[in-house]
Amino acid sequence: MERFVVISGCSGGGKSTLLAELAKRGHAVVDEPGRRIVKDELQREGAALPWVNGMAFARRAIELALTDRVAASRLEGWVFFDRGLVDAAAALQHLTGEPALATLGGVHRYHKRVFITPPWPEIYVEDAERPHGFDAAVAEHERLIEAYASLGYKVVMLPKTRTAQRVDFIMRALET
Repeated sequence: MERFVVISGCSGGGKSTLLAELAKRGHAVVDEPGRRIVKDELQREGAALPWVNGMAFARRAIELALTDRVAASRLEGWVFFDRGLVDAAAALQHLTGEPALATLGGVHRYHKRVFITPPWPEIYVEDAERPHGFDAAVAEHERLIEAYASLGYKVVMLPKTRTAQRVDFIMRALET
């Protein structure tokens, strides 16, 4: 859908902060499937964690991203996604070699522009939900750029600047 906008890219690059600012400005937002899965799995001592069972995690992220799209179709105006279906499919493909990205084809599309948060070591932090290092985040970032480009999306790198300026950048880009 042309009104479904993905913010993807480097883990720890400020995506969640951007989504919070977009919500503050009155836009509909969808939280990252991975973060929600990790919180749930940690609470119930489950194993579908990226550092325990990456395949189970990626499959669950795909299911949640599909559910998010259905729920978002009921919302009005721009809907901003903190990651999405392509991110989950790219993770599954990376882990298993399955052609998960190819199965997306022309279905479940997002806006033609995908906004990417670049690696930004000055703001990167590890936490209980993100226990991987910066090098792993950069490798994931590079895979995501390749995945989105391979599906015909225009990859737009976000500037390393204050959150409000990044949101203004996104909104201006969506006007063109």
